[in-house]
Amino acid sequence: MGTIATTDGTEIYYKDWGSGQPIVFSHGWPLSADDWDAQMLFFLRHGYRVIAHDRRGHGRSSQTSDGHDMNHYADDLGELTAHLRLQDAIHVGHSTGGGEVVRYLSRHGEARVAKAAIINAVPPLMVKTEDNPGGLPKSVFDGFQEQLAANRSRFYRDIAAGPFYGFNRPGVEASEALIQNWWRQGMMGGAKAHHDGIVAFSQTDFTEDLKKISVPVLVMHSEDDQIVPYRDSGPLSAKLLQNATLNTYEDFPHGMPTTQAETINADLLSFLAETS
Repeated sequence: MGTIATTDGTEIYYKDWGSGQPIVFSHGWPLSADDWDAQMLFFLRHGYRVIAHDRRGHGRSSQTSDGHDMNHYADDLGELTAHLRLQDAIHVGHSTGGGEVVRYLSRHGEARVAKAAIINAVPPLMVKTEDNPGGLPKSVFDGFQEQLAANRSRFYRDIAAGPFYGFNRPGVEASEALIQNWWRQGMMGGAKAHHDGIVAFSQTDFTEDLKKISVPVLVMHSEDDQIVPYRDSGPLSAKLLQNATLNTYEDFPHGMPTTQAETINADLLSFLAETS
């Protein structure tokens, strides 16, 4: 575990375990590298080097007031991969982290990258516009910011106990341990970063970024994702990518890397084992 200081002075915390081909994990909003525990331990046991960082303003990284946008997220990731001198890396991003991976590949190129995977990720574009009629109304995300500003602790608790893990679905038993761990990670980060991050993940258009990417990309998305709706995300990203494989899951929640880790890890491992 360590930290790097980016060119604008932001301290980025990261974990770096093991040896072998590196897998770099980018977490979702408003969490931290800890959200990848199930994947880090699994792939470490399978002989990979596993790396995960806390995005600026999240977790143990600096709670800077600026730079909470996809370009800065991608540039921070670029500085981390350069600092670690990674080659032949695999990038895996969940939710907002999927957007970070896509923008990183588009903005910094693929010279260091072998493959990527995006899981229930925000690309191509979440918000509804004239060109994206299937998106969610901007008022939805404005409401998120209002709830965060009014009572961030309650807002995070409600997300974790409800739509993030699908605990609001009939017959699904809620896990208090998962709810508390989600809330813990969220509250470790900064309110300003998380408030601005809502704009970053909802209003960034990744259409042109996706078109530039040529490395193999596994797009994993659930039809029952209540955070990033399936029809306006996974299938559209897969169509825009040059070399994509789309894995669709019927009834997994947004947080499926945690609740369905066994399936997600096995599918990721199978994809990584495929020859390009």
